[in-house]
Amino acid sequence: MRAHAAALVALGIACADPTTTTTTMQPDFDALRERMVREQLASRDVTDARVLAAMRRVPRHEFVPAALRAQAYEDGPLPIGHEQTISQPYIVALMTQLAALGPASRVLEVGTGSGYQAAILAEVARDVYTIEIVEPLARSAEATLRRLGYERVHVRAGDGYRGWPEAAPFDAILVTAAPEKVPAPLLEQLAVGGRLVIPVGRLDQELEVHRRTAGGFEVERVAPVRFVPMTGEAAGQRR
Repeated sequence: MRAHAAALVALGIACADPTTTTTTMQPDFDALRERMVREQLASRDVTDARVLAAMRRVPRHEFVPAALRAQAYEDGPLPIGHEQTISQPYIVALMTQLAALGPASRVLEVGTGSGYQAAILAEVARDVYTIEIVEPLARSAEATLRRLGYERVHVRAGDGYRGWPEAAPFDAILVTAAPEKVPAPLLEQLAVGGRLVIPVGRLDQELEVHRRTAGGFEVERVAPVRFVPMTGEAAGQRR
């Protein structure tokens, strides 16, 4: 998922347990992941059982640089290179929950980043299409996803502003960088009943959910957030 700082909501900080295995001196990633889910997600407002199960299954440490793996389950973003980060676990879980996915859902993600959000989506949906504007990140994320067996995640390097029209319509679209205005092509690629989960704004950003109805769109504003700006074609669009 693309870079952004923690949501600007009242969040407690969960520190990773330094427990290590006796034979390899590596952190007990399974224990740290379980603690992450319990203390950072379930104790807040992430209640979807399928999302919590996905967060328990996906090895977040596999999506961060080797030197940072011991910090993989801490309550915050981590750098992944190219001035980008892997997102805070809470934000990944919250956006997945807001997408309201089912086992047969088809999802588009704009901003692949490390590939972690795409892996979470693949655990709760049928097919995931993900676009990353920074080509080295796209290739690295694709390699990680393939190595971990996520064959139903389709990765494309390019500008995600216009979505993936040949694969549309989508039951959900998640955007992990903030445009100043919602890209119209993404709204057009939603199925009726589908949801676009997106941060919107320049300095003051809001996480929004746009749900397509038979007659138009319903908009829910969820929480203040801080994401990196959406680049590419989106940078030329203004409110």
